[in-house]
Amino acid sequence: MRVLVPVTLSGLIASPALAAEMAVTVEIPQLSVAEYHRPYVALWVERPDQSVAANLAVWYDVKMRDNEGTKWLKDMRQWWRRIGRDLTMPVDGVSGPTRAPGEHRVTFVPGQNGVPKLDPGSYVLVVEAAREVGGRELLRIPFEWPAAKPAQGTAKGEAELGRIALDVTP
Repeated sequence: MRVLVPVTLSGLIASPALAAEMAVTVEIPQLSVAEYHRPYVALWVERPDQSVAANLAVWYDVKMRDNEGTKWLKDMRQWWRRIGRDLTMPVDGVSGPTRAPGEHRVTFVPGQNGVPKLDPGSYVLVVEAAREVGGRELLRIPFEWPAAKPAQGTAKGEAELGRIALDVTP
């Protein structure tokens, strides 16, 4: 017979190590068009001089045969010029499938899980979307890293993107 004895630890407090993080909510609007295709979306962080500090996510058609989904990545022009043309897709931890209309929240911890560490300073979150038989849109949200207190920034798209929200926590 097995007996379980409760154990108490007095004087010890278990607390997780908290790391500063960036949570991004991307709204993909439902469009009433004859031929709807899910948009390709890229998220990255730029420094004030517009150099790339971190490539966060690229959502594209990853399931196309012979990796043909990469053919349209260049339609996200800013991302392509700054980052994309130098990558071999898919990129572990960065690339993923397109998303359906609705809100999608992703969290990034700089310095962990393949996200580059950010030096203290001013940055801009950039979100770009392009859709086959559709348009292209790019939104920017400035932020400070690391945040001294929780901070939020938002931007609103007009067609390919809806509301974009950035929550930065210390």
